[in-house]
Amino acid sequence: MRRVSQHRHGHQTRCGAGLAMKDFAYAAPTSLEQASRLAASRPDAMFVAGGTTVVDLMKEGVLAPNLLIDLNRLPLRDTVVSGGSIVVGTLVTMSALARHPAIRSRFPMLAEALLAGASGQLRNMATVGGNLLQRTRCPYLRDLSVPCNKRVPGSGCQAIGGIDRFHAVLGTTDRCIAVYPSDAATALTALDAVVVVHRNGRSRRVPLTELHLAPAVAARETILEQGDVITGIVLRDVPEARRASYVKVRDRATYAFGLASAAAGLDLDDDGRTIRSARIALGNIATRPWRATAAEAVLAGAQATRSAYEDAAEAALAGAVAGRRNGYKIGLAKGALVRALETAASRP
Repeated sequence: MRRVSQHRHGHQTRCGAGLAMKDFAYAAPTSLEQASRLAASRPDAMFVAGGTTVVDLMKEGVLAPNLLIDLNRLPLRDTVVSGGSIVVGTLVTMSALARHPAIRSRFPMLAEALLAGASGQLRNMATVGGNLLQRTRCPYLRDLSVPCNKRVPGSGCQAIGGIDRFHAVLGTTDRCIAVYPSDAATALTALDAVVVVHRNGRSRRVPLTELHLAPAVAARETILEQGDVITGIVLRDVPEARRASYVKVRDRATYAFGLASAAAGLDLDDDGRTIRSARIALGNIATRPWRATAAEAVLAGAQATRSAYEDAAEAALAGAVAGRRNGYKIGLAKGALVRALETAASRP
């Protein structure tokens, strides 16, 4: 393992808007065991892969690890296709996964979701594991001059009652209304993906639907403990995976975070008119990846019509709670879901 210490004598690097980046040590382990043990031994340690979120937040002073553990020397860049499943290494980039022939043919909603995220340059760097664990884009998290429960638990949430145009309408609490931003995670949630987590020489599998926590304790966003390393994502063929679509609505067509998005997959009867089952997840409107099981229940056994899709959209957003300026997201999400379902149904 190679370790490099930086700025050990109290020097601080100026960055961003005149902020000071805290001194930190750097490590580049060559095995999972080294990475896991090193992180477990240091509560102030953080992992970095593509760095498209972590480095930004370090520059802004939101994150201040004393040790940064680079995972890029670990052998986690393969996408392994085996029968009815695909295992994606956590260091596979978003661009590479979106281009993979098996993903494009067997899980088109995931390919579309990956290409809907960020920009081409960022997708070339960002890893799928890091994408699942990215922090919210809430401006109050990034503004150190205002309270934020995700930064300092118990300090308050300035977004509640504040400028909340981009904030969540599902899964909110009185502590946090920040939107979870990953498009890929939305599609993976609809597909019942599983993440493989390594720690202390052992691996365990965690359904993606259980990875992210509701913001009851706002500073903690996932079930992962210090020293846990996500090594891969497991996808299994499901009947709704191929006839599927991902729709994202945003202020501009590229390099913009979503206002609402929907991942939808359908399994239709042989006549193509009756829905056997559906898989639906919503993104950019909730505090975590949002599986819309109520909407799926509405569609099971229904005719594949716009009226049924609209009923499903109503069910999906039935529990939405609007703030001062984000109520428009409810209608936007309904429209995105109807469009995703129509597109999915039209596919062979």
